[in-house]
Amino acid sequence: MRRNWRLIIDPDSTGSWNMAVDEALLQLAGGKQTMPTLRLFGWDPGTLSLGYAQPHTDVDVDGLTRHNWGLVRRPTGGRAILHIDEVTYSVTAPLDDPILAGSLLESYRKISAALVQVLRIIGIAVEADRQYDIADSQHLNPVCFETPSNYEITFRGKKLMGSAQARKYNGLLQHGSLPLFGDLTRITHALRYQDEKARLAAGEKLLARATTVERILDRTPEKSDVINAFIEGFSSILGVSFENMPLTPQEIALAQSIEQNKYQTQEWTNRL
Repeated sequence: MRRNWRLIIDPDSTGSWNMAVDEALLQLAGGKQTMPTLRLFGWDPGTLSLGYAQPHTDVDVDGLTRHNWGLVRRPTGGRAILHIDEVTYSVTAPLDDPILAGSLLESYRKISAALVQVLRIIGIAVEADRQYDIADSQHLNPVCFETPSNYEITFRGKKLMGSAQARKYNGLLQHGSLPLFGDLTRITHALRYQDEKARLAAGEKLLARATTVERILDRTPEKSDVINAFIEGFSSILGVSFENMPLTPQEIALAQSIEQNKYQTQEWTNRL
C-alpha cells in the first residue's frame, strides 16, 4: 500500500529561513502534526552553511561580504557547503514512520536509494558509497564536498550529493544538496586559509574530489526537470504518493519564531 507524503516546493530564500522551516517541519513531524514531508528549495542569496559542530573560525567573513553571500549554521552535522546553483531537499518524518523507521544509518540508506533513483532519472548512473565512516568525515577538512561518507552519492569517485541527518523532537530531519552547475571552487573564497597558495590548492583538491550535474551531463540541467526527478524518484523507491501542500499560516508563524530566536542570532551562528 502506498503511503501519503507531503510535498513542498519552496521558492529560493535566505539561509536562516530555510533552516527555520526545516526545523519547524521537524518539530511538527515529530509531534505527528503534519505528514512526512519532502521539501525542495533553493537559496537567495547564495549562502555558506556550517555544520552543527563546525568552528565559526573556518569562515572568511570578508570573503562572504565581497561576494554578497549569507551565512547560517545547520541543525545537522557535516562541514561547510556553499548553497548556490543547486536544488536542496529535506525529508522530515516521525522516528516511527513505517518507511524510515530504524537506526540513523538505516533511514539514511533508504533515502540514499531514492536519491540514486533521482539521479538515474536525470541521466546519471550513480551508486551510494558505503566505504566511509560518517563520524570520521566530521574532522578532515572544512569543505563538505571534499569528503564522502556512508551512503552519500558519488560518480566515478567524485562526490555529487552531500546529506546529513538530525534526530530531535521524536522526529528525523535529513537534508542535502545537489549542485547543478557553476564553479565548485567558489566555496574557497568563503573559508579561511593560511595564504592564497593554500586557497588555490584547496580549490584544485575540491575539483578532483567533487562534481556537478552539468559536468557529468555536459549540459546545464533544467531545474524543473530536476525537481520532477526528485518527486518521481522518491515516489518510486519509497512507495509514497505526494500531496502538494504549501506551508500553512501556523507553520509559517512557527518558522518565523525559530528563525528570529535561533537562526538569525549570533549565539547560534557563532556557537563554536
